Amino acid sequence: MVQKNVTCWRGFVFLGFSSFGELQLLLFALFLSLYLTTLTSNVFIIVVIRLDNHLHTPMYLFLSFLSFSETCYTLGIIPRMLFGLAIGSHAISYAGCAAQMFFSASWACTNCFLLAVMGFDRYVAICAPLHYASRMNPTFCSQLVFASFLSGYLFGLGMTLVIFRLSFCSSHKIQHFFCDTPPVLSLACGDTAPSELGILILSLVVLLVSFIFITISYTCILAAILRMPSVEGQKKAFSTCASHFTVVIFHYGCASFMYLRPKASYSLERDQLIAVTYTVVTPLLNPIVYSLRNRAVQTALKNTFQGSLLGKG
Repeated sequence: MVQKNVTCWRGFVFLGFSSFGELQLLLFALFLSLYLTTLTSNVFIIVVIRLDNHLHTPMYLFLSFLSFSETCYTLGIIPRMLFGLAIGSHAISYAGCAAQMFFSASWACTNCFLLAVMGFDRYVAICAPLHYASRMNPTFCSQLVFASFLSGYLFGLGMTLVIFRLSFCSSHKIQHFFCDTPPVLSLACGDTAPSELGILILSLVVLLVSFIFITISYTCILAAILRMPSVEGQKKAFSTCASHFTVVIFHYGCASFMYLRPKASYSLERDQLIAVTYTVVTPLLNPIVYSLRNRAVQTALKNTFQGSLLGKG
């Protein structure tokens, strides 16, 4: 039997925005402005919640960790993307690609679990308000946050190991702007069916289990709201859930489209548009929807800035 000599490439090249030519500098300016706005907004939210005692409640505790998780998620993707757009260097090492996939997948999974925890928090607040303080005590809240982060890292590690146990000998050109699981998996040679199944199962567990948990929470919340005798009380209850529900739709809609489908349906242009949405737009959406439209956070921001100005004066 004649054995083929196959030389494996130990690195990858991103082709995501290479077809845009001179427009890459325009994309760089656009994405840089969005990224700086996202970074600033999320850091402000974290700092304000930390400094204002009125926001030391479970809901805002989870919000601050969601902002932290979103910030870490974008740090693993956008700076490298901006570097490629500005310098024109689109190459990444094998180890660098694996590291980027691990951290981006870990933080993405953590976001899913934190959103599920926040849904549970709203369920307890609306359906069992008299027991809210005892059930959502600091110890239990800390355990929920720790479990979200630990689970996110374990699932991220699992996805990375499933992908990088394969051989990448046929091509080293990634039809994307970062090392996401679908485009990297499409480069693997040999039988990738078991790995595809593994990624699908891990994605189903993360997305569907957390989404089902959120759905159950909101079903109970809706039933409790409809039983409220006061229309004003119903509006107030709905308003406390509207922000979370909006972010859930964007987050799970994009993630489900990207990861809960077969490899044969991948499309460069369409997938990049979806990826830009959940890597650039959604992290910016969170502080706007959750906090900048929230009166308590607006008041806290105002007090923080006033305190800072008075301190300087």
